[in-house]
Amino acid sequence: MTHDYIVKALAFDGEIRAYAALTTETVQEAQTRHYTWPTASAAMGRTMTATAMMGAMLKGDQKLTVTVDGQGPIGRIIADANAKGEVRAYVDHPQTHFPLNEQGKLDVRRAVGTNGSIMVVKDVGMKDYFSGASPIVSGELGEDFTYYYATSEQTPSSVGLGVLVNPDNTIKAAGGFIIQVMPGAKDETISKLEKAISAMTPVSKLIEQGLTPEGLLNEILGEDHVQILEKMPVQFECNCSHEKFLNAIKGLGEAEIQNMIKEDHGAEAVCHFCGNKYKYTEEELNVLLESLA
Repeated sequence: MTHDYIVKALAFDGEIRAYAALTTETVQEAQTRHYTWPTASAAMGRTMTATAMMGAMLKGDQKLTVTVDGQGPIGRIIADANAKGEVRAYVDHPQTHFPLNEQGKLDVRRAVGTNGSIMVVKDVGMKDYFSGASPIVSGELGEDFTYYYATSEQTPSSVGLGVLVNPDNTIKAAGGFIIQVMPGAKDETISKLEKAISAMTPVSKLIEQGLTPEGLLNEILGEDHVQILEKMPVQFECNCSHEKFLNAIKGLGEAEIQNMIKEDHGAEAVCHFCGNKYKYTEEELNVLLESLA
């Protein structure tokens, strides 16, 4: 059972909507499965944290997929999440790492690149999809998700994301926040918010110091102004299965399946998101062929 969770809150009498997350164990699970090196862990963990909070904005069986592609050495970072706090992610090149940047921090910008985009696809049910994209403006990811909300969803937001990695590559702390200004918010409220965010300690440091998601929001918005609406667990969860990959093999067509039988006497599929391997015997593939006939 994970100790990670997200809180949803309102502040300043509903003028501000806020989400904050603790994702240390969730990011650790992904790091273990993909054996990411520190810079890749930070980039993947920040993306997972943002995606988990975006998932918390959904309802019912809705889900979303986030693709970060800054044309950098790490390649793509792909994460998806649902409204139940389940999130998973992978990166194209998990063994990506660079020396610390000038600020003494993991050089996420160099790994991600600054030449591409963030794309978000929301599956809102009934075969209905919403997709949005925005250019990567920083490569540090917090600013990039902030820019995504401003341009693609027209919601003034501030997104803070942080991941600290231990010398042995394990995850020391991970978490973040998304704070959104609602229509009709007073200028005074917005000004207070901007000042608080610009003066705050980095998210990963606050989580390392033991600050909870509630504490994060209190730090930014002021304890007297925050009204917590809901608390939900977050965990790494992959919905891959033997059957799903068998259906994917079926989609390859008769010629490809016959080739698998002839050349390999079976097949193996590996899930990008979690690394689980699924083996298929020659007999299973023959049954699959018969179903296509």
